[in-house]
Amino acid sequence: MEYNTTRNHLVMREYGRHIQKMIEYLLALEDKEKRQRNAYAVIELMGFLNPHLKNVEDFRHKLWDHLFLISDFKLEVSSPYPIPTRETLRARPKPLRYPKRYPKFSHMGKNLEIVINKALAEENPDKRNGFANAIAYYMKLAYNNWHKETVHDDAIQAELSTLTNGQLEFTNTPYVKSFRPNENQRERNGNTINGNSNNNNYNDYRKNRNQKFQQRNNNRNNDRNNNGNNKFKKKRY
Repeated sequence: MEYNTTRNHLVMREYGRHIQKMIEYLLALEDKEKRQRNAYAVIELMGFLNPHLKNVEDFRHKLWDHLFLISDFKLEVSSPYPIPTRETLRARPKPLRYPKRYPKFSHMGKNLEIVINKALAEENPDKRNGFANAIAYYMKLAYNNWHKETVHDDAIQAELSTLTNGQLEFTNTPYVKSFRPNENQRERNGNTINGNSNNNNYNDYRKNRNQKFQQRNNNRNNDRNNNGNNKFKKKRY
């Protein structure tokens, strides 16, 4: 019996012990053609054992790299991809530079200052006011995410003036566009007289319907009262 303590180190656990033994068998083969055929068979088996690699771009290239990695880069077979080395696979990536940005108000974030710069570069006064109202609305949302109490408009305006040096002011009033029906819509809905007559007809219909409902309810109540009195009389006599 073979125990795990007597076995060699498992290089890649996701492929299991059997794949590693197959690669060790490839290293023991002396016939180059037979070793090449068995290498292709092992690659196909590695693909079946790890179907999630099929969604990865160039997954077969990754399988060949894993084959050479498990063999400790000692396998001598021809590969359709560049044969990796120990230095290329074990090389450490270069450290990424962390963006160092220091916003004036940390709870507002740095992206808000980018939007403010775009608003200050806007020359159209209407668009600039729209920018200011949108920025103030976002500042309120950001403030509510970090504070439980509600924020007043004066505090938002004070922070906005600090960020923009007093160049932006929000009105906090929604823009409502006035609507006037044109001639086509008047023709579609009918003229004023027909519209009023239609409204009167509809009001009369609703009035008659309510009267019918009220009369029906009254009749039901009267019937219930009469039935109750008759039962009481029968029990009494």
